[in-house]
Amino acid sequence: MTIADWVRHRDMTGKPCFSFAEVREAFPMSSDKTIANSLSRLVSRKLLALPAKGFYCVIPSQYALHGVLPPSYYVNQLMTYCGKPYYVGLLSAAVFWGAAHQRPQQFSVMTVPPKFQRSKNRNNLLLWFYRQSIPEKFLLEKNTETSSVKYSNAELTALDLVQFEQHIGGLSRAATVLSELLENTEFNGASNELFSYTTLPTIQRLGYIVDIILEDKVQADVIYREMTKYRNKIQYCFLSNSHKRDKEFANKRWRVYVNVEIEPDDI
Repeated sequence: MTIADWVRHRDMTGKPCFSFAEVREAFPMSSDKTIANSLSRLVSRKLLALPAKGFYCVIPSQYALHGVLPPSYYVNQLMTYCGKPYYVGLLSAAVFWGAAHQRPQQFSVMTVPPKFQRSKNRNNLLLWFYRQSIPEKFLLEKNTETSSVKYSNAELTALDLVQFEQHIGGLSRAATVLSELLENTEFNGASNELFSYTTLPTIQRLGYIVDIILEDKVQADVIYREMTKYRNKIQYCFLSNSHKRDKEFANKRWRVYVNVEIEPDDI
């Protein structure tokens, strides 16, 4: 059996993703250089994708024309290969919730440090974000073509969109997505554990957007109640850290200095 035959067999048996180490184990009599050359030829012929160093995926016929695999096809296997917990988050999670408004060009994945070394020639579809721990309790799973992926529940997605707003196009973009995502959120009990995975200013900013910008008074009241249960003393914060620190306009309920204008798109 040749390496190409072995790769085809993997694909036929529903295991299209594999590591260099697995090939080496299957061909103990072949040198690393021989294996690398064989795999490189399959990559150049667009029969294999190389999403990460030492990690390969067979490219099925429906993606063969462009030779590019959607990250959902392999991200679960990739993170298992890397030995790191993860979840699909931010705008990519919003897509799963039917709330992205526009499909993002990159696939957002949240994981833990240490950070991956980025390559200009590889992983250009993957956008990495990092946090100290992954809140497994607030993750869901969605079936994909090859496996399944973990993604953030609606409440965690909402918090992440606000906390990482500078990476998704700003608070106006976050508010646009939230206007649809709020149909799926339920913040009752968030003070028990969920809020510990974000920052207090993020909760304040989310509450302000839900209350003042999106005018969802019911959910805003829930967020406010849970926020005050979570923390007794709440300091003022700026609505956006990436804009001028102007204290002229302040919202007393959410204790935020309104230093940026938020204009969600019409849905």
